[in-house]
Amino acid sequence: MSIAEFFWYMFIIFAFFVLLMVIFSIITDIFRNKESSGFVKALWFIFLILFPWLTALIYLIVEHKGMAERSEKAARQQMDAQAAYIKQAAGTSTPADQIANAKSLLDAGTISQAEFDQLKAKALASS
Repeated sequence: MSIAEFFWYMFIIFAFFVLLMVIFSIITDIFRNKESSGFVKALWFIFLILFPWLTALIYLIVEHKGMAERSEKAARQQMDAQAAYIKQAAGTSTPADQIANAKSLLDAGTISQAEFDQLKAKALASS
């Protein structure tokens, strides 16, 4: 095997992996698209299997804007969910949240007025 053949095979392998990445991102976007009907999704999927290069190029040309918007929306939702989970797991809350929780416990009769005042002072001191 010559060095030229080696680089040619490396290029073919690289192109194959690029094609797989593009196809998987397109398939993800096809199923993420709520505006398309099931029939249209099935057609895109069938053509993607039968003619992968051509269909991938056409899909990227036709759906580029919607694909970017859906990807951005999914990333934003994932970041928001992660931030909410981190905040919930860390147990951090603002003094106003702590006072509101203490007030709800006082209104429910779970704690006394003295305990509420103590929790309120602690929340205000931590801010």
